[in-house]
Amino acid sequence: MRRIYAVGDIHGCYDKFSALLKEIPIDWSLDQIIILGDFIDRGPEPKRVVELLLDLKFDHPDAFTVLMGNHERMFLNYLEAPDENSNYLLFGGQTTVDDYTSISKGLSVPESHLRFLQSLPLMELTEKFCFVHAGLRPGIPIQEQKDEDLLLIRNDFIRSKYDWGRRVIFGHTPFDQPLLMENKIGIDTGAVYGGRLTCLILPDVDFIFV
Repeated sequence: MRRIYAVGDIHGCYDKFSALLKEIPIDWSLDQIIILGDFIDRGPEPKRVVELLLDLKFDHPDAFTVLMGNHERMFLNYLEAPDENSNYLLFGGQTTVDDYTSISKGLSVPESHLRFLQSLPLMELTEKFCFVHAGLRPGIPIQEQKDEDLLLIRNDFIRSKYDWGRRVIFGHTPFDQPLLMENKIGIDTGAVYGGRLTCLILPDVDFIFV
């Protein structure tokens, strides 16, 4: 049986992510791993997480998918117009900026990292599931969703029982335990806040925690 392993918000927690990868029994010739965005910011080693994601994407291009989260989008916006007073820095971006800053070069993002961040899709669709960072706007078909909602929506989506025709797998909003609803599963369990990093196994709807 083909399995999909979806991983919630990593937020620079390299140790938890690398430990989780060791627990995932993936068959790279058959299965797929999907990262739901927000893998940088707040945590201690965002650059190292990006390097690991790049290695995995290089080694398994057809079986490894990384989605964009609002923090990746904010980082790209910051790189276009760095500002010491930017709200991005207050919302966890300072750790990423610091990690990419050196005395000799200042803020310097390797070209391979920049291209990777710029190439991230906002959504991954399978026959039964929709993978996205934050969620979907109720009452609107999947293909007509706005980028802002895919990256940022919270309560309107979480409270909704709307059926989009696929079960939505999302991160962005942290819960103590995975949120299980008929139309959605939320797997951000606050790894960067001292909680666990969660991997959802589909179609079984089972979990791996670190």
